[in-house]
Amino acid sequence: MTRRIALMRAKDDSEATAAELAARGCEGVIAPAIEIRALPAALPQGPFDALVATSPRAIRALGPGERAGLAAIPLYVAGARAARAARDTGLALAGDPAADAAALAERLARKLPRGARLLYLAGRDRKPTLEATLAAAGLVVQAVELYAAEARQAWSAHEAQAVAHCDGALHYSRRTAAHALALAARAGLAERFRALLHVCLSADVAEPLVADGAARIVSADAPDEAHLLAALERALEPAPKG
Repeated sequence: MTRRIALMRAKDDSEATAAELAARGCEGVIAPAIEIRALPAALPQGPFDALVATSPRAIRALGPGERAGLAAIPLYVAGARAARAARDTGLALAGDPAADAAALAERLARKLPRGARLLYLAGRDRKPTLEATLAAAGLVVQAVELYAAEARQAWSAHEAQAVAHCDGALHYSRRTAAHALALAARAGLAERFRALLHVCLSADVAEPLVADGAARIVSADAPDEAHLLAALERALEPAPKG
């Protein structure tokens, strides 16, 4: 029997994940909890010693002229998807990607001298941890907000029905997990959604689900999609008999 897995990320991200699920014999059910909106943003004046990004979407949001102007500045990123976006857009990737934003902040604090100026390619809605850690290390961080991930007010009737027939859900961020819970409640699916198998990128991502009373929650061993999908596969394996 094909397992159906609800995907609440933005539509383009969910489509990519659905393809990964199909290769593993699962069906991805796309019901985004957020919508992406580009923000009109002018890049601040440099010079900058480094670029920083934790989101591939922020990198892709740069226009051709902006990319050309930043091409010579080393770019430090978190996550394989951000690294891939950097390569695709011709930016100067500075080494391998860090595992996550916390690891990236620690790397930059060790590597760059105090007073170094960093341009953070960011979304509007983000955690303050990276900027706070870098500022505490004496680095000067200027963020440019290139997109907003805005909460949807409701699922369509088709999306709600599809989610109701899912076996599990994947969660990539704490914020999106919280929005998904709200959408399920508005659709009259709170109890059904709570009963799903919830596979989360990290324990932090799982917190809204824990607080809501979801009983079947699994967290990935590392905060990337490969480990998330591996955790899903393990969770879906039938229990051994006897």
